[in-house]
Amino acid sequence: MIVPPALKPGGKIRIVSPAGKVKEKYVLPAVDWLLDQGYRVELGQHVFASHFQFAGTDQQRLEDLQTALDDPETSAIICSRGGYGTVRIISKLNYDGLFRHPKWIVGFSDITILHSCLNRNRLATIHGAMPRYFFDKDGQPGENLQSLIRVLTGEGASYTIPAAEGDRHGKATGELVGGNLSIISSMQGTRCELDTTGKILFLEDIDEFLYHSDRLMHQMKLSGKLDNLAGLVLGNFTDMKDNESPFGKTIHEIFAEAVEEYNFPVCYDFPAGHNGKNLALVFGRHWELNVTKKESTLKLLPGHTLNSEL
Repeated sequence: MIVPPALKPGGKIRIVSPAGKVKEKYVLPAVDWLLDQGYRVELGQHVFASHFQFAGTDQQRLEDLQTALDDPETSAIICSRGGYGTVRIISKLNYDGLFRHPKWIVGFSDITILHSCLNRNRLATIHGAMPRYFFDKDGQPGENLQSLIRVLTGEGASYTIPAAEGDRHGKATGELVGGNLSIISSMQGTRCELDTTGKILFLEDIDEFLYHSDRLMHQMKLSGKLDNLAGLVLGNFTDMKDNESPFGKTIHEIFAEAVEEYNFPVCYDFPAGHNGKNLALVFGRHWELNVTKKESTLKLLPGHTLNSEL
C-alpha cells in the first residue's frame, strides 16, 4: 500500500468539487483557517460552479480533479462536499501523476467511490470531514478538523468510545476500508468494487429507508463481502426513514441480523459519517479494533511509510 507523505508546514492543499455544488460560505472559512496555519491553498477553477445539482459540468469537475491529481506540489486534495456526481467522472481519471507524486485524498459520502478505486490501486486515502464540517457551532475548529489534521500531518489516530448496544466483543487487526453503504452497494461488479477480504469494514449512511438498508446488507452477504471480514465498524446512520407500513427492525437490528452467523467483532455507533461528529479514518492502513464490555477502541497502527507494504 502506498501511503502519501505527511502534510508538512507550508504544504499545498487543493480543494475541488467532484460531485455536488457547494456555496462559498461553506468553503471559504476553511480556506482562511488553513492559510492561517501556514498552508498554501488552491481552489479548483470550477469549485463553486453550478450545473443543475452538480458543481459544474462533468468536464469541469473532471478537469479540476485531474489537475489536482497531476500537481507534483500538492500534498492533499480535500473534496468540498459529497452529494452526487463522482461516479460520472471516475472512469475518465488518470492516476499516473498521482502515483508519481502520491497525495492524500480527503472526503466522505459520495467520495466513497474514489476511496475504493484508489484503495484497490493500493493507495491509502482519508475518510474525513469536508470544509462545511470543519468548525463547531461557535465557528471554532472542531474535533472533525483536529482529527483530520492529526492524520494528515502523520500524528496518528486512536479513538475510544463507550460501549454501545449490540456491540460484539473481540479484537481484530486489518486494513480499514469502506464508507457510505449505498455507494458501496452501487460499486458491486465494477472496477471500483470494494475488496473486504481480511479487512475491517466501516459503514455509514444517510436518508435511507430501513428496508433499503436491509436489502443492501443482504446484498453484501450474498456477494460474500461479509464472509472473510476481520471486523465491522458501524458509524452514523443519519435520518433513517420507515415506510407507512413499518419495516419492523431498527438499523441496529438490521445489522445484527445480517452478521449473526459470523464471529468477527462489531462496533456500533462509531462517530463518523453524516451526524455532526466525523472523526478522520485512514483507509488502506492497518488499524486495531478492540471491542470490550466497557468500550471500543479503534487505533491506527504505526510504522508504515511512503511506498511501504502493509
